[in-house]
Amino acid sequence: CFSSSHTTGRAKVSHAVVVIFLEFFAWGLLTTPMLTVLHETFPQHTFLMNGLIQGVKGLLSFLSAPLIGALSDVWGRKSFLLVTVFFTCAPIPLMRISPWWYFAMISVSGVFAVTFSVIFAYVADITEEHERSTAYGLVSATFAASLVTSPAIGAYLSANYGDSLVVLVATIIAVVDIAFVLLVVPESLPDKMRLTSWGSPISWEQADPFASLRRVGKDPTVLLICVTVFLSYLPEAGQYSSFFLYLRQVIEFSPAAIAAFIAMVGILSIIAQTLLLTYFMRTIGNKNTVLLGLGFQLFQLAWYGFGSEPWMMWAAGTVAAMSSITFPAVSALVSRIAASDQQGCVQGMITGIRGLCNGLGPALYGFIFFLFNVELNELDPMTGRNKSTSQEPSEKPTIPGPPFLFGACLVLLALLVAIFIPDHHSMAVKTYTDTRKISTSNNLQSLNPLPASEEDIEPLLQDSSM
Repeated sequence: CFSSSHTTGRAKVSHAVVVIFLEFFAWGLLTTPMLTVLHETFPQHTFLMNGLIQGVKGLLSFLSAPLIGALSDVWGRKSFLLVTVFFTCAPIPLMRISPWWYFAMISVSGVFAVTFSVIFAYVADITEEHERSTAYGLVSATFAASLVTSPAIGAYLSANYGDSLVVLVATIIAVVDIAFVLLVVPESLPDKMRLTSWGSPISWEQADPFASLRRVGKDPTVLLICVTVFLSYLPEAGQYSSFFLYLRQVIEFSPAAIAAFIAMVGILSIIAQTLLLTYFMRTIGNKNTVLLGLGFQLFQLAWYGFGSEPWMMWAAGTVAAMSSITFPAVSALVSRIAASDQQGCVQGMITGIRGLCNGLGPALYGFIFFLFNVELNELDPMTGRNKSTSQEPSEKPTIPGPPFLFGACLVLLALLVAIFIPDHHSMAVKTYTDTRKISTSNNLQSLNPLPASEEDIEPLLQDSSM
């Protein structure tokens, strides 16, 4: 099935790992400066504006992910890795040049900020099915690893040398990452696959994110997976966008404590996504690993929702690290039921749904914080603590984090949906797609970006045992 391992021996998972590490290390450095610039630029309704900026970025990613995934199936992964990394890192130097342009660029960069979509397709090209979940776990763990030290380094440099140096260092790392993709990363897609389809037109059906979602809807298994991803990632996206602001505002963590918290969760996430993920995939299977990850996520969100003491945040953080096994397990599940030449397209769909969540989640969380009058007021520049808060010190709210509790309800729904994902892909789907292949070969050809020949056309979703 995967001849790519022979034709492109130079392409390795380590290439994908380095690209992800450098990109997110650069952004991790900016954690502390980002909170400062965000508050200075939008002193009123900081949570709401943060949600809207991240929301626009996520929505654009949702619209562009299927097109980029489909194009990378035809033109190869390397060129699109270069584009996605460049545009994801493009806003970094603007933080010091012009905050308004910086936030505008962050929003617009969402069109190409889908590195994970291309990276997972890259990994799928060069790994066999049985080793793919481990490879996905390694890539996801690298994302966590890049955030172990970078916020702490960024906070230290910011406190001692100012934000400008942090932005400079982050910019240099971003340039190194772009150079690495340009000069070192080899193409992962076999020439045979690419060249036969070079002239193939990319139809609007492939580029339209809603069409790809409608296509997913025809396959009950993938529909269940996609609903699970949507319901579980919506609260996660909101949490990512506002959590450090929340720790600083409501729980009153100092910048050093926030950096330490990120480091702890990062280290535990690496352990979860490498050793524990592999162990769970072997012992309890792919589907049960997803269910276990969702269970951990439900627990940690409920704890964040009701927790009002710093020690509760630290304890819930350990559970949050365990919940990080969900996404690589879901990616492995999806890759098992997709044709080998459709990995970019299918991972693009999943990334597209995550992109939609990245649009809706932050805006939703920002709006709920706004509704419950949780606001970021004046910060003491030395300690990072609040000089004044919207709540009186004597008045402790019953639910300190309303959005997290709402997120826990969504994850509970995701858990209920995931229970119905079959352990093995339904044979009925295979029969259906095989009969469709005969009767509507022209339509399938327009949906499939990579037909090597008329005989080689495969349905988008096929039984994993084929």
